[in-house]
Amino acid sequence: MGPLQGLTIIEIAGIGPGPFAAMLLADMGANVIRVERPGGSIFSAAHNPKLDFLNRNKRCISIDLKNAAGVDTVLSLLEKADALLEGNRPGVMERLGLGPDICLARNPALVYGRMTGWGQEGPMAGAAGHDINYVALAGALHPIGRAGEKPAIPLNLVGDFGGGGLMLAYGMVCALLETKVSGAGQVVDAAMIDGAATLMASTFAANQSGFWSDERGTNLLDSGAHFYEVYETADGKYISLGSIEPQFYAALLEKLGDDAKHFEQQFDMANWPAMKARMTDIIKCRTRAEWDDIFDGVDVCYAPVLSMNEVRHHPHHQARETFVDDGEVWQPAPAPRFSRTQAKIHRCAAHIGEHSEEILREFGFSEEQIKARIESGAVHLHSA
Repeated sequence: MGPLQGLTIIEIAGIGPGPFAAMLLADMGANVIRVERPGGSIFSAAHNPKLDFLNRNKRCISIDLKNAAGVDTVLSLLEKADALLEGNRPGVMERLGLGPDICLARNPALVYGRMTGWGQEGPMAGAAGHDINYVALAGALHPIGRAGEKPAIPLNLVGDFGGGGLMLAYGMVCALLETKVSGAGQVVDAAMIDGAATLMASTFAANQSGFWSDERGTNLLDSGAHFYEVYETADGKYISLGSIEPQFYAALLEKLGDDAKHFEQQFDMANWPAMKARMTDIIKCRTRAEWDDIFDGVDVCYAPVLSMNEVRHHPHHQARETFVDDGEVWQPAPAPRFSRTQAKIHRCAAHIGEHSEEILREFGFSEEQIKARIESGAVHLHSA
């Protein structure tokens, strides 16, 4: 059931990077319990559990955190948990009576994970924002895009998920490992702006060494080079080339045949625009399937650009079982893979409050206590 089996993590339900971090931990076998507000939010109230991938592998209890008995219920859960994960703006958890000081007083070994955009302090800590804003201020948005064009939005992969959720999950695992040694818990402050900046470490270094220009679309990895680019094919589809190293570039030229003479000086950067224009014309003369055949088995660093509807059908993904397909929905399988404690998807997302009673019993609440909390409105059950 995954390498994190035996760990219990309480997730205060949020959106985006928080649920993603909790999903990663749940995929790895942690017992993740999602605490959802009664009725849920606009993102969770009317969802299809089969398609709510970010909440897979979790159970759900519905608790009113504006109810004192509800807050006390969460604190009681935390006494037997290893970690808490939350994604509210700074100060919200404190106002609810669930700030780090109170929670760590109840469980000194607790790892308290916090997910925000700007961080817990700083002049912008309380400001509203979304992925695009955090990535912009981190210096990660400006370099992405083509020459003469505005920055391209990289979905919400760099801020929400890469620099946010993934970094929070990593930080919590680090803190949980340290707790096994020290016996003491701590707060993990994961800010998307910090994570996005960390993802830029190599590019920042390249810029300071003079290797990477601030001028977008003129560099090795940002569509400046003719040998590291996306090209349109004759049938309106796309392929990707990444023939950077000499041996891969030589293989590319060999496959280009007579046209190779136009590309002999690989790093003649002044001629990159002209070589790219020529390569554009060459690639557009054949369909994507034809280029698949031409480069099949050849080390040119090539791959077709697959749409979301195509991706799971590719033979490589099918061989590796990269995606789980139950005939109704398909989704990415847990990653990374382990030789001995492989993670699996063992449940789809839970309905709000689906496991409320089950969880309270598991944590030692008596039937009378459970009934009292339900009657007071502190805890809610799933209503079909």
